[in-house]
Amino acid sequence: MNLPKENHLSQAAFSAGSGPVLRWKRILDVGVILLALPLLVPLMAVVAVLIRVVSAGPVLFKQERIGYLGRRFMCFKFRTMFVGVDASVHQGHLCHLMNSNTPMTKMDSQGDPRIIPLGLLLRSSGLDELPQLINVLRGEMSLVGPRPCLPYEYDRYLPWQKERFASVPGLTGLWQVSGKNRTTFVEMVQLDIKYAREKSLWFDLKILLQTIPALVTQVWDARRSRKTPSGSVRTETLLSKSHPVSPYSFRKPAFAEVVRAERQGHLNMEGNKPKL
Repeated sequence: MNLPKENHLSQAAFSAGSGPVLRWKRILDVGVILLALPLLVPLMAVVAVLIRVVSAGPVLFKQERIGYLGRRFMCFKFRTMFVGVDASVHQGHLCHLMNSNTPMTKMDSQGDPRIIPLGLLLRSSGLDELPQLINVLRGEMSLVGPRPCLPYEYDRYLPWQKERFASVPGLTGLWQVSGKNRTTFVEMVQLDIKYAREKSLWFDLKILLQTIPALVTQVWDARRSRKTPSGSVRTETLLSKSHPVSPYSFRKPAFAEVVRAERQGHLNMEGNKPKL
């Protein structure tokens, strides 16, 4: 896939996601949710009860995200982490992925002590994102679209990468059904831009149909990674020109190293421009 040429987002680029296009997406979103409601309501109720049983604290987790045209909104999810855990380690991990050519594997794929019991299953299956249907009904998200990013992630995007915000963010999308955690950050942005430029009713329907097989593969990959012996887990090395950092793997002892590297400035917090 060819990288899009670097440019600042123009009003023309954003106009592709407005008007009649958003109208048909809105009809599709509401129609699918209404059809699936008899299944979704009891499923979400079961998930909510399970979270209350295994972990003290609220069932829902809300977080500020960046959506269409760079607008901020509060995104809802089922809580899959213990209350009060340190979120800075995720910021360091994400910055590393944005500045490297490594697959966008999640930290919990190799064991994350912050995750509640059953949390990994909820995350790998996508069940934790079901409350985002509230965001869809509110018009802040769509069923299909790019992943809504965090504010500190948005601040590090290069100008050409921000074209992915020319489409309403979604629960699933072209990136999610095209490999997701097996792709790099740049590949994710490329796929999101491709969708923003080519979205159509049939494209959305195709992605929706591909979502279930993609989720099955994702759950299988998560189970397989958990069974991988610790000695064979692939490690990544955080490097800067003057401050090498020891290799680490994303298991429990690793989080202190990631946080320490981030706080000492060993992580390159500025996005590297890819070769065009």
